[in-house]
Amino acid sequence: MKIKNIKHLGLLCFLALAIGAVATACMDGDWEEPSYSDGAPFGNNDITEEGLVSIEELIAKYPNVFESTDRNVQITENLKIKGRVTGNDLGGNIYKQFFIQDDTRALCIAVNQNGLNGYLAEGQEVLIDLRGLYIGGYRQMPELGQPYNGNSIGRMSKDVWATHFKLIGDPQPEALQPVDFSAVMSNKNANCGRLVVLRGASFANANGRTAFAGKNATTSGGNYVNQNVTYNGQNVIIRTSTYADFAAMALPYNEATKSPAKCNITGIASRFGNDWQIMIRKPSDIEVIEN
Repeated sequence: MKIKNIKHLGLLCFLALAIGAVATACMDGDWEEPSYSDGAPFGNNDITEEGLVSIEELIAKYPNVFESTDRNVQITENLKIKGRVTGNDLGGNIYKQFFIQDDTRALCIAVNQNGLNGYLAEGQEVLIDLRGLYIGGYRQMPELGQPYNGNSIGRMSKDVWATHFKLIGDPQPEALQPVDFSAVMSNKNANCGRLVVLRGASFANANGRTAFAGKNATTSGGNYVNQNVTYNGQNVIIRTSTYADFAAMALPYNEATKSPAKCNITGIASRFGNDWQIMIRKPSDIEVIEN
């Protein structure tokens, strides 16, 4: 019996070595990078650029939908827009929507889907077929989606969205250059939704303990907390979701001087009614320049 067991053991060892050799041979081979030359495995690869307009031209076609009272209008023309993704749900502060911009303006795209960052990474260029979709102002923020609660604009279903977009090339985050917010303030409407940076800003409530949107924070309606930053002598709202990955992170504070630290803050310039606000995308959007 012992000899028989030893033979069985030897056979098992031989099989294990054989399988390991095959696996090693596979691992030693050259793996090719995924290629989307025949089209990405997401969206609708049949969309063409026929009827392509800029985001500015699109918004100009519907001048009355971005009012204090929410409105939406269905796009019936054969129109397309193309832009790069500037912000998504990667950091948890942007929920079921993402932002794109071209050389002219920016736009919010609302989709009832989680994990949009999985295929709509920052810097990804996307072509959108607009016919059949709706455009409107969610609290005066230009948004693409579907009707919600009557005249309001809300999220389109993920199935509708899947037939209306096409990915172009690979993500190029280096192509995203935020605009200095000082240049935006003179014409906020034209820059609504654009990626911006506030240089040398500081959080008014920073004390080494107060968080962006901690458990005990007072929400500013919904599940968001507004923090004020001082920038060029003015107050600017930084809007943070209580579900953001950095919600419990302390506001940048200078321990040496016992005062709010100077920072460069990158984010999406958006609006909620009469409130103009910056939405930080992820923790690395905060660059402390004074410790």
